[in-house]
Amino acid sequence: MTEQTTEGRILEAARQVFMRKGFAAARMQEIADVAGINKGLLHYYYRNKNKLFKAVFDEAFERFALQANTIFAADIPLFEKIESFVSEYMDIMLENPSLPAFVINELNQKGEEFVRGIMNSKHRPNPLPLIGQIQLEVEAGRIRPVNSLHMMLNMLSLCAFPFIARPMFQGIAQVDDATYMKLMESRKREVTDFILNAIRLNQ
Repeated sequence: MTEQTTEGRILEAARQVFMRKGFAAARMQEIADVAGINKGLLHYYYRNKNKLFKAVFDEAFERFALQANTIFAADIPLFEKIESFVSEYMDIMLENPSLPAFVINELNQKGEEFVRGIMNSKHRPNPLPLIGQIQLEVEAGRIRPVNSLHMMLNMLSLCAFPFIARPMFQGIAQVDDATYMKLMESRKREVTDFILNAIRLNQ
């Protein structure tokens, strides 16, 4: 087992356990077991659960940023671009449902330091092409006169908030994990339709 494949197995195991258990309930021993290594070797690579989750976050964030930027810069109609972005964003959340809560926690604890890390990332998201395209569509009279920044915030919030509020929602609605994940899968279409219906003319 090479060093690269060992670390790759650790990150994949951690992603699986975090997705299934959430950050708080996940245990390093279980991650080591899923990765097929002993706990001592796991601690050699990642001294604690926070550092391991940060590594999972960094990997997911870089993948998301690359795919999001491809969508943002694509020469495709606005409605198609919105649908692609929502689908991609929700897929990342479905694969890593603990990420939004992690981001909120990091923002609360580290604030500007965490933001600087994102901004200094090699593949940070660049939504400016999408924002500009929204403005052009408004000016051309092809969509309702909306504020492009509010529209971006709406898309991000509608996708991320259900994962942030997951424990509260599941408790109130008495929804089990499997049902909740199916609900989030169908939410891609719900969010897309909500956004598009909000900007279509003659609504």
